[in-house]
Amino acid sequence: MSASRKGNLLSCAPPRWKRDRDKADIVNHLTAFWDTLKHSFRNLLPIILVVGLFQALVIRQVPDGLGSMLVGLGIVVLGVAIFLQGLELGIFPVGKNLSNAFARRGSLPLLMGFGFSLGFAAVIAEPALIAVAEQAEAISEGRINGFVLRLLVAFSVGLVVALGVLRTLLGHALHWYMIIGYLLVVTVTFFAPEEIVGLAYDSGGVTTNIVTVPLIAALGIGLAASIRGRNPLAHGFGLVALAVMVPMIAVQLYGILVYDLMPVDPQTLADSRALREAEDALPSARTPLGYALGMLGDLALMLRDVLPIIAVILFFQYGVIRKAIPYARRVALGFAMVILGLYAFVVGLKLGLFPVGRSMAEQLIGLDTLLYVYLFAFCIGFATTMAEPALIAIGNQAEEAASGKLNGNHIRLLVAAGVAIGITIGVHRIITGDSIHYYIMGGYALVIFLTALAPRYIVPLAFDLGGVTTSEVTVPLVTALGIGLASQIDGRSVLIDGFGLIAFASIFPIVTVLLYAIVMERSTRNQGAS
Repeated sequence: MSASRKGNLLSCAPPRWKRDRDKADIVNHLTAFWDTLKHSFRNLLPIILVVGLFQALVIRQVPDGLGSMLVGLGIVVLGVAIFLQGLELGIFPVGKNLSNAFARRGSLPLLMGFGFSLGFAAVIAEPALIAVAEQAEAISEGRINGFVLRLLVAFSVGLVVALGVLRTLLGHALHWYMIIGYLLVVTVTFFAPEEIVGLAYDSGGVTTNIVTVPLIAALGIGLAASIRGRNPLAHGFGLVALAVMVPMIAVQLYGILVYDLMPVDPQTLADSRALREAEDALPSARTPLGYALGMLGDLALMLRDVLPIIAVILFFQYGVIRKAIPYARRVALGFAMVILGLYAFVVGLKLGLFPVGRSMAEQLIGLDTLLYVYLFAFCIGFATTMAEPALIAIGNQAEEAASGKLNGNHIRLLVAAGVAIGITIGVHRIITGDSIHYYIMGGYALVIFLTALAPRYIVPLAFDLGGVTTSEVTVPLVTALGIGLASQIDGRSVLIDGFGLIAFASIFPIVTVLLYAIVMERSTRNQGAS
């Protein structure tokens, strides 16, 4: 090789300092991923222990498909780690940068338009909402239209996020929004038909998943941090809480319209029932090629779920702000990791835990005592919440925003205890056949009372934490438990009694966090007085 050619090749190579920096970045990312991987495994240990102990000590038999369950758990661990790393690389930085850019422009219409678009896009293709809507349409024999339900919920969330942006800009305290809002929720519940109440509260709960929660939270926190005089803890949190509340009102109004004001011809219901029974009777067999195609289809659906969020971000970044995304390659890698991690996460849960959860609901209800049903509900609520990725993410954000006032691990324990209590009470309602109206109205009456007493800084976070408990881990497990119990107990309606557990999983974490803040504040006052 000639000296001139060798010199040209050397001149094209990156300088040594840049190569060293790139190597250091790779090492740092790998180290962070390894730490996240270990962290996600520790978070799933409670689920493994609960399922294993109940199978060994109560059911006393090896579950069918143990091998696929173990493989599924491994995929879950890997998926959570990839997802959380993708959040740090892609979603969080972009959400905060957009919020800061809009805040500097000082354009209220832009900020509210961005909030609406982000809320609508994140929810319209939400997998948990799609699953609940499909189940509701099937169980109601077509009276509830699944796509209309999804549009209604997504539009509600879009409006709510826009309203939350306005609240942050104006610096309003969240507690008045929540008190007035939930008074309206309880009032509408009093008039709503019993077929829609549980579904309405569940629809509000499933609007928040492990993609939407961090993104919406990043929007609120980034906006509050960029405005002088705003506190990230008091004004940054609260968007998730509003996103959970308003769809409850909208879906109940939809139920009043469908069940009370638009009677359906009995022959139409009979035809719908016959068609669904014929579809269920069709044989199903899948070859290895069929499974491979099914996995590719699931990955495409997962891409579809995240694509609206990516489209909104790209539109506002390049069409409105007209600036390139900083560190675009890193952000693109982050979004790809979010999609891949979310896909692996959902696939792993389907393989590992969902079949066991459904079968255990049937097995436990067949035992001589119902005590084990209550115990399982409490344990599975606590374990799934401790493993919830969205709760891990928002707990870390809360600890950072609170500047030492809050501990992320303490928050997770409080929320997990609240979910466990709520699901246990919800299971008791299914077993006894009590009306969900009184449970829901009583629960939110308690929430309103505690909101009036609690210190103002904790209210937005407490309500947000009530929303993050209902994500990809909790929703399918809890929904399967509720529908399984309702279908196994004589005299229970799957539509009326099967739904609603997610609502209880959302209410009681708010109660536990508010109670904790009230007790701690009074304890601090007493110590100061003495």
